[in-house]
Amino acid sequence: MRSPRVPGFPGGTAVSHLRVYDWPAADGLAGGSPHLHTASAEGYVVLRGEGSLETLSGAGFQRTPLRPGSLLWFTPGTVHRLVNDSGDLEILVVMQNAGLPESGDAVLTYPEEVLADPDAYRRATVLPQAVTSAEQAARKRRDLAVEGYLELRARVRQEGPGALEGLYGAATELVGEKAAGWRHHVDQGPVHQARTTVRHLEALAEGDGKHLAESAVYTADSPSGPLRSGMCGHLRVWDLDGARRAD
Repeated sequence: MRSPRVPGFPGGTAVSHLRVYDWPAADGLAGGSPHLHTASAEGYVVLRGEGSLETLSGAGFQRTPLRPGSLLWFTPGTVHRLVNDSGDLEILVVMQNAGLPESGDAVLTYPEEVLADPDAYRRATVLPQAVTSAEQAARKRRDLAVEGYLELRARVRQEGPGALEGLYGAATELVGEKAAGWRHHVDQGPVHQARTTVRHLEALAEGDGKHLAESAVYTADSPSGPLRSGMCGHLRVWDLDGARRAD
């Protein structure tokens, strides 16, 4: 757990550097595993390369172009699929509620029969520890998520956003037992930071600026070694729990 002397990254967010998969999928497009987040928003800053973000949401199906400098974000429930057109698409990802998505907030768009079976969902999702095996399993996981996504996308195009109700119901069932345990990520992150800011504003209004003397710089390391296989690509996640004061 992060030392209480080290404040969290601004907004209680997490930050990662993502190299989107260049593996072709069944429809010929290269990219990541379509999925949604049940409680967290996500933001992208495109660093390199070109591609697009395909989404299914209350707005239906959308495709948003990605190029260096693009900035976009989306809210919980948005099914998102990163497409890597140039082969070198790299993104800085800012994830709301640091620690919560890693605890199971994300749900992949597997075919309905997998989503309806928690054991089958777990078997399809968990990656082995070995790097080579994890790479193979990540590609298999991606392909299964694309299979379900393409079926869902066709339904959304034909029926509208209402076609997402089945996925949303399955996602709610899959995370329901875990959701109560996620509260501490929010309380220790964005809620704590917001309350701290309120205290600072109240103090400043009273002419008290003592907290300014506590100013400091903090640093966090990106894990060494090979890139990790994530849902959308190979990534490095900054170790915010290991953050330290730069003295």
